[in-house]
Amino acid sequence: MFVKICGITNEDDALLAIALGADALGFVFAPSPRQMVAQKVYDITRRLPPEVLTVGVFRDEHPQRVIEITQAAGLRAAQLHGHESPADVVEVCRHIRTVIKAVTAGSVDVTRAKDFASSMILLDAPAPGSGKVFDWKLAGEIPDGITLILAGGLTPENVGNGIAQVRPFGVDVSSGVESSPGRKDPVLLRRFMDEVRQAAASLGSGSYEEDSGTPYDWMDE
Repeated sequence: MFVKICGITNEDDALLAIALGADALGFVFAPSPRQMVAQKVYDITRRLPPEVLTVGVFRDEHPQRVIEITQAAGLRAAQLHGHESPADVVEVCRHIRTVIKAVTAGSVDVTRAKDFASSMILLDAPAPGSGKVFDWKLAGEIPDGITLILAGGLTPENVGNGIAQVRPFGVDVSSGVESSPGRKDPVLLRRFMDEVRQAAASLGSGSYEEDSGTPYDWMDE
């Protein structure tokens, strides 16, 4: 089960998440209490193991700016978390190998998720980044064959149920493992990772990741 820890603001939290088994780390460039600048992110990413997928999170940013900031920060992926068009996503994909497109549950973007041609689709609550849980039944609107990441208000208490119901390729968490905005809580983070592992193990055969393959193509770079 792929796990992305988002809203990383410091090296200690980044290293802790990796030590506990996170596959990806998210750095927010959109307006947020967790907002970062490229140089500070680069100071963190240059010390991280190469197998970790480092992701810049943007919202309604011009594609060229997404590309420039992602490269300046030493990141390996971009997450487009706004109202970006399929053409915007394609433009970013021309320069960044791994692109995650976020869509909000219940929106028209969910049903046309394949139009974005991104590496993965992240399904978030109707108020993106709010830390609110949405009705997971809405995940059923995602077209078949999508590499799906479940987000939106996940915590150690509910992530197991989310995985069991949605059967995603991976999960994304930010505020659900924080002691304060931008500061990860070691106890919550460890509990979250433990719950993910238990839930993934209980799926057995036929889990989303087994059906769709593992798009860890960044590891071949």
